[in-house]
Amino acid sequence: MNISRIMISFATLALTFGTASAEPKHGIAMYGDPALPPDFVSLPYVNADAPKGGRIVQGEVGSFDSLNPHILKGRVPWQLRFLAHESLMGRSYDEPFTLYGLLAESIEVPDDRSWVEFTLRPEAKFSDGTPVTVEDVLWSYETLGTIGHPRYHGSWAKIETAEQTGERSVRFTFNTRDDELPLIMGLRPILKKAQWDETPFEESGVDVVPISSAPYIISDVEAGRHVVLTRNPDYWGNDVVPFRRGQANLDEIRMEFFADATAMFEAFKGGILTTNRETSVQKWDTQYDFPAIVTGKMVQSVIPHQRPTGIRGLVMNTRRPLFDDWRVREALITAFNFEFINQTINGDEQPRITSYFANSILGMDTGPAAGRVAEFLAPFEGELLPGALEGYALPVSDGTERNRKNIRAALALMAEAGWTLQDGALKNEAGETFGFEVLIPNGSSETQQIVDIFASALGRMGIDVAISSVDSAEYKERTNAFDFDMTWYARGLSLSPGNEQSLYWGTEAADTEGSRNWMGIKSPAAEAMIERILTSESRDDFIAATKALDRVLTSGRFVIPSWHSPVSRIAHVKELKFPDELPMYGDWIGFQPDVWWYEE
Repeated sequence: MNISRIMISFATLALTFGTASAEPKHGIAMYGDPALPPDFVSLPYVNADAPKGGRIVQGEVGSFDSLNPHILKGRVPWQLRFLAHESLMGRSYDEPFTLYGLLAESIEVPDDRSWVEFTLRPEAKFSDGTPVTVEDVLWSYETLGTIGHPRYHGSWAKIETAEQTGERSVRFTFNTRDDELPLIMGLRPILKKAQWDETPFEESGVDVVPISSAPYIISDVEAGRHVVLTRNPDYWGNDVVPFRRGQANLDEIRMEFFADATAMFEAFKGGILTTNRETSVQKWDTQYDFPAIVTGKMVQSVIPHQRPTGIRGLVMNTRRPLFDDWRVREALITAFNFEFINQTINGDEQPRITSYFANSILGMDTGPAAGRVAEFLAPFEGELLPGALEGYALPVSDGTERNRKNIRAALALMAEAGWTLQDGALKNEAGETFGFEVLIPNGSSETQQIVDIFASALGRMGIDVAISSVDSAEYKERTNAFDFDMTWYARGLSLSPGNEQSLYWGTEAADTEGSRNWMGIKSPAAEAMIERILTSESRDDFIAATKALDRVLTSGRFVIPSWHSPVSRIAHVKELKFPDELPMYGDWIGFQPDVWWYEE
């Protein structure tokens, strides 16, 4: 490690003089001030008096071979990243992007946000009773930023120095302008340095149970089968941290793993699982009539939200020459008979995802770009694809299975791109047949249905489609390496996009295995809009920059969008309850089980 990056020093006066003035605060918001005052009792969407006890049993499709969610290697139960680890600050899901003290009792930033300083709570301890120290914090940030998962590397590269400024305080000074960085630094998981002194962090699997400061500890593991987390009765934050009040109410969280969604649903019907999140509207309406529901032993809860749609659908890998031409991508989007597929699978039609930030104030407007959005995009007019400036809308079919008009339009686009029908197959001048593989994970019946209908339509166009259904290990390995032509893709987006956008659509991420830029987008316009998002000094400019980014991504035609749901559907045993007051993000990461409780 470069000694200029990490320094242990108590020379607080030297650090204070010559830097912008600041004062310790209980929280920080991306824009403006936190909604809750310093003496807040609990988050507004929790039951501060929720009883402790009970258990929840959740299901996941697939398997796992690691308990370390902070490295690229291995498959990890996804909720361990949030349930089994703790950060300096905690996020309120009732505000676009606001953090309140968790391991840290205060946060300090200057007006220009060129650095951030955190002061640890004296009570903060790991589950083994040892204190959380500044040394643990510094080691965690360095380790994650260098050998941890690639999602941590970008922010670490923006840190000029990380230094101890007091017995319990640590400061990060940045080498670039990025107003979101103080918040990002507050959300990094804090690990116990001593646990990894003799164990290679980047190689850990199920044989190493991470020690953390979180309310839950991993108490039982059977590789590939289940993980059990138990509430730590000696959790350091009990009655200490307002952010935690009304959270971590359940005594036990059990995660069971299944080969496919059908087996998991049967386990729920049979009472093995106590909760099930349903994504199929048709299934929700027609298959939840089993005895436990009819008798009231289990109930169905519908939870609304105000977050963006994100993007969900079939992503095309532009690293493949076949998908490098936007006309080919537009042709496949046109051939995708959304209206017919929606009706066939959902029955009650679901709204289509029209852009990455749709269903929110951040989504692109219909028609031509105007105002600040047009101003931000103007320098890139020569590189933008048709629709970015003029306005872009997804093609609409007539709803019939044949979809004749759209198929004709798709064939015309393919011809423009050099692919014409020859003896019943789409071929180029060299006589090569247009064909590709669709990679999907085992056990996803809905995805399989969508792909089957789509492949049938493409077959009528003379396109050779191979569908490969693989297990979770192979699926992760191939998607990490971008070894696919087309696959299922889902990215949730928040009301406060920031640094993570570079991981999703950044040029560097396109060449970084394990990143979320599966489509391989390399766009100077997208890079510039992300930079504007990170450096906007007003909320109006931030919104305009995000709307502009939405136009670049949507008109890029990288994903064939499916539908979204403005609500979440969760069926569960009647004893599992959640607060009446819902957060802005609704059923977001951590909503279940963080604020749920068990009550007879």
